[in-house]
Amino acid sequence: MRILIVYVHPEPTSFCGALKDRAVETLSRLGHEVEVSDLYAEGFNPVAGRHDFIGQFDSERFHYQNEQLHAANEGGFAPELEREQARLLRADLVIFIFPLWWSNVPAMLKGWVDRVLAFGVVYLDGLRFERGMLKGKRGMACVTTGGTPERFSPEGVYGPIEGVLRPVNRGVFEYLGMEVVPPFVAYAAPRIDDAGRRAYLDDWTRRLEAL
Repeated sequence: MRILIVYVHPEPTSFCGALKDRAVETLSRLGHEVEVSDLYAEGFNPVAGRHDFIGQFDSERFHYQNEQLHAANEGGFAPELEREQARLLRADLVIFIFPLWWSNVPAMLKGWVDRVLAFGVVYLDGLRFERGMLKGKRGMACVTTGGTPERFSPEGVYGPIEGVLRPVNRGVFEYLGMEVVPPFVAYAAPRIDDAGRRAYLDDWTRRLEAL
């Protein structure tokens, strides 16, 4: 199986970093082909604009989807986006590894979604959700939170994690036609001790082996 890990954290020694390293180690040991898009280490620019394209469809008025479709048809994406799109299209399974910030993904990951998941490359009119262009692939979120499990309970202040992660699972993975793998969540990662973190990593290993 070919697996793309999109990893988003500015600190390599973070617990997110440990989850990424464990994923690479475990999946490689199992014989899978693993690629990592380390967005901070690679200096990925999250800001969309005309710099996304080496040509232009309309020099007078910038319409992002029109420019994306033109680039998809003409091979006109900037090298950074071509690289990420190729990684995505090669993958059978895509894993997003990120910390939950303000009940959302970090800006770097949102920018990757905005720029890489281009109109004409991974979706078109009428080719979304059940008819999505990436049907047959799977997507999974691996998330660390500052909040405890109680805060993400039905009675908690944030509500169930499934609702918090809906923009990723429904708005990205399912939108593209992918099957959603239930997320792995390391709750309150900054607040637990080393034994708790080791337990999370062992649970993560078992989840990856089960894939």
